[in-house]
Amino acid sequence: MSASHKEPNYMAVFYLLAVLTAIEIGVVYLPTTKMLIAILLVGLALGKAVLVAMYFMHLKFEKRTLGIIALTPLVLCTLLIIALLPDLTGTPHKTTTTPAEQAAAVAQPEASMEAGGGEAAEATTTTQ
Repeated sequence: MSASHKEPNYMAVFYLLAVLTAIEIGVVYLPTTKMLIAILLVGLALGKAVLVAMYFMHLKFEKRTLGIIALTPLVLCTLLIIALLPDLTGTPHKTTTTPAEQAAAVAQPEASMEAGGGEAAEATTTTQ
């Protein structure tokens, strides 16, 4: 940390964080799509995270290298979310058979196994 830097106004940062939180609460009740609400909430949360990192973690007064080190996990997390997004938006598999038909299909092989198993047992005893 630099030896001579001006002390930040922590109360101003606190009030700005409180205003951003109030805006987040208001965004939740907007009559718009859920995707837009999610994008706005993520943007506001990132803004709040930047404020906390810059002032309360004193990254504003550090060398750029430390800021890059602190920013790297955010970039990796964003890439991971983008990579996994297709898994979340896929449509579930829909079957065309009714539950009764599925139950009948399961019960039918069990009945044939019992019948087939008995014949196989008789065949082994007659060959001996």
